[in-house]
Amino acid sequence: MELLNTLVDKGLRREVPTRDEALAVLATSDEELLDVVAAAGKVRREWFGRRVKLNYLVNLKSGLCPEDCSYCSQRLGSKAEILKYTWLKPDEASKAAAAGVAGGAKRVCLVASGRGPTDRDVERVTETISTIKEQNEGVEVCACLGLLNDGQAERLRAAGADAYNHNLNTSEATYGDICTTHDFSDRVDTVQQAQAAGMSACSGLIAGMGESDADLVDVVFALRELDPDSVPVNFLIPFEGTPLAKEWHLTPQRCLRILAMVRFVCPDVEVRLAGGREVHLRSLQPLALHLVNSIFLGDYLTSEGQAGKDDLAMIADAGFEVEGTDTTTLPAHRRDAAACGEAEPATAPEATVPGPSEETRRDLVAVRRRGAGTDLPPNA
Repeated sequence: MELLNTLVDKGLRREVPTRDEALAVLATSDEELLDVVAAAGKVRREWFGRRVKLNYLVNLKSGLCPEDCSYCSQRLGSKAEILKYTWLKPDEASKAAAAGVAGGAKRVCLVASGRGPTDRDVERVTETISTIKEQNEGVEVCACLGLLNDGQAERLRAAGADAYNHNLNTSEATYGDICTTHDFSDRVDTVQQAQAAGMSACSGLIAGMGESDADLVDVVFALRELDPDSVPVNFLIPFEGTPLAKEWHLTPQRCLRILAMVRFVCPDVEVRLAGGREVHLRSLQPLALHLVNSIFLGDYLTSEGQAGKDDLAMIADAGFEVEGTDTTTLPAHRRDAAACGEAEPATAPEATVPGPSEETRRDLVAVRRRGAGTDLPPNA
């Protein structure tokens, strides 16, 4: 396909594709899928070789969030039967983090539900960061605490936080359809605060919420303009008890096309396969490793993931290797790089989004009952 040759050439030059080209990737057929994966895989290998970075989530505070994000099992009014607990103590969080590090994780992601942290919350998290860093040499720590107020990013950075995560999730045009308690610009502002404080920005999206192809391209181009170092791609986990419980629009093939599109638009960025991969990619997870260079190990915030040993076996079986703490994830040119450019306006018609399967696989969503906040060991 001439399209794929063009996209590979652009990716190797770190040149932004057009919006039409990004839309065309999402519109490719299942018969063309392996060609799409192979093409995006060339770009992935150019900038990241065959390395896979492992990240490990620690949910510091679960449930009871005042925000109404429709996709979230921790949202205001959620009836999802998830674990609910208040702040873990620093030694509890460090113990949970150590399990991920022992399993091969290079980065620990500390997450807490809520609109954003109070100054006391930031103090708690800074103590936790210090404890984790003291007990796990060389580990990276990413904080994900919601919307930040003035000065909080600087305090987290001073405590040793390497990165801050705050996802854009969906396009600006449709953000109000999934959340009314804050808006798209609030999220952009928090990512920019983290960058200004010297933290590596981590910001991504959630696919499968009923969005159009144009929405997916819009959010990915917004991310490219924002220029985070890592872009997590989540696939909606349709928790029972949330407004999006019936949104089962994704197929494994569509997930791969989405990941390929993200790789073409953000060729030299850490693209992370995040929540929902087991639910929606299922047996095609190994193919995704040809597109992404980073995954979460084990469980997620409120749902159970694939066992850590199975993640490691999958990486090895697919011919990839776990990235060590002595290796810098990003290509050298990105360490001091400026923003990577703006997108061109879209003119192509959007492709049709596949409808939900007649037989939804609700058995694939397993609520987390182990690890942080419980007496049971994690599965890392």
